[in-house]
Amino acid sequence: MRAVSAFIMMLAASLVASTAFAHGPTRQKAFETITIKASPDAVWAKVRDFAQLQSWHPAVESCTATNGSEVGSVRTLKIKGGGELVESLEAIDDAAKKFSYRAKDGGALPVTNYSSTLTVKPADGGTTLVEWRGAFYRKYMNNDPPKGEDDEAALGAVTGVYKSGLENLKAIMEK
Repeated sequence: MRAVSAFIMMLAASLVASTAFAHGPTRQKAFETITIKASPDAVWAKVRDFAQLQSWHPAVESCTATNGSEVGSVRTLKIKGGGELVESLEAIDDAAKKFSYRAKDGGALPVTNYSSTLTVKPADGGTTLVEWRGAFYRKYMNNDPPKGEDDEAALGAVTGVYKSGLENLKAIMEK
């Protein structure tokens, strides 16, 4: 009887231990900023239009939106070189110069459950600080993702989108 009891205890302990390692992906976060030599109002005027991302992001070929920059609007981004991304505007605040959007499926990006916020703030010397932050999971939801579908690939893709967009925005605004 003791042997059976000891076996059950070992079995229970091994089941608890094995489930601790089977948690799947962890939520990733990306955060990029850039300082632009332009007024916050001018920068906000450029980035505010949810349907005009192609006017300042170099990776976006075209953009259509169901309801412009109104909360609930859904935009479809056609990416240069192929692929698309569908995002919905969750919030926009002109006074705070900030908007948030979400994409359940990352489309051309190796992510899922992606949410992002872009904020324009005054900075020293009449310049503007633009912050772009997001949170997401890698698209491959099982353990042991293949290379290119792992956390590093997801983080690298989103960080690359933010960096290239902010750098191009800076170049456009400082002309």
